[in-house]
Amino acid sequence: MAHPKILEVIEHDVCTSCGACVSACPAGAIVMNKHAEVRDPDNLEYYVKGAAPDVCEQCLTCGRLCPVIDGYVEDEFANVKEFFGAKSTIHGQDGGVTSILAKALLETGTVDCIVGIARDGAWGTELIVMTKPEDVDRTTGTKYTYDSVLSALREPFEKYDKIGVIGVPCQAHGARLLFENNNDKIVVILGLLCMESFYHDVMTEKIVPEVMGLNLEDVVKMDFGKGKFWNYTKDGEAHSVKIPEVAHYARNPCHNCCDYTSVSADISLGSVGTPDGWNCVLIRTDVGKKMFELIKDKVEIMEDPKPGMDLIKKLAKMKHDNNSGHYLEVCEKFSFDECGIH
Repeated sequence: MAHPKILEVIEHDVCTSCGACVSACPAGAIVMNKHAEVRDPDNLEYYVKGAAPDVCEQCLTCGRLCPVIDGYVEDEFANVKEFFGAKSTIHGQDGGVTSILAKALLETGTVDCIVGIARDGAWGTELIVMTKPEDVDRTTGTKYTYDSVLSALREPFEKYDKIGVIGVPCQAHGARLLFENNNDKIVVILGLLCMESFYHDVMTEKIVPEVMGLNLEDVVKMDFGKGKFWNYTKDGEAHSVKIPEVAHYARNPCHNCCDYTSVSADISLGSVGTPDGWNCVLIRTDVGKKMFELIKDKVEIMEDPKPGMDLIKKLAKMKHDNNSGHYLEVCEKFSFDECGIH
């Protein structure tokens, strides 16, 4: 029996845990936790008692949906149609543009639901399916701990016809592969700029208490900016360490990722290249341009923000330079040759 290609991705610890394969597997054979786990089709000890549907049926759909197998693009800015800064009046990590856009998509019926991540009181993440504009309020602010967003799509695929996805680069990539190869119910992908993310226990038990020297209960906001990792506390103080002091704690798949700006998204959003309190907006597709029109009169636009695209490209290059060698080295170990930087 031939193994699905994703088994090799998982065995080499480069699975991004995006969850695309979980949402699409017709047999329900893939189980995802924060570190990604798969049941071996050749070892029935891994199967739940009596769970015949959990046995891999060798359709190999999962391999067509995996960002790691699909590979990365050499120029992640080639599909950018427009770049500008924007901010809304909605409370958010910076300009609140992702939140006001998500609300507009739901208010107008452009989508039936949006899958994304909410944060709990202990800086953990929770998968959420937003069906009402007020649900978006639960998702405001950046989360630097990871969760498998696309694994939450399994039920929405059955219940809804128009689905939006909000996620970091690997999730935007997986969502695009789902749309192209498996399910056209995904109508818009909002991608977030991301250098790396962290497992919850590493962030809460190592980085915050030991590296930052803070009590987790006192932290009200986390952010990356100006070469530092910042924690803001209840007393109004800002605490920071240089990014290299925390970067090596990132999830191992992040050290193999060569996408900084969510190249597969319809719209990419972040807080880089714009003044404090503003979001950068990269329109990548005609769909993205149409979706942004929903909020164009509700946000303030900065046509030529500074430091602008130059800084975004600099950080993208830094991520590529740091990670491409690791990724290509793993590609050499795979038994298939689809992966790579194209």
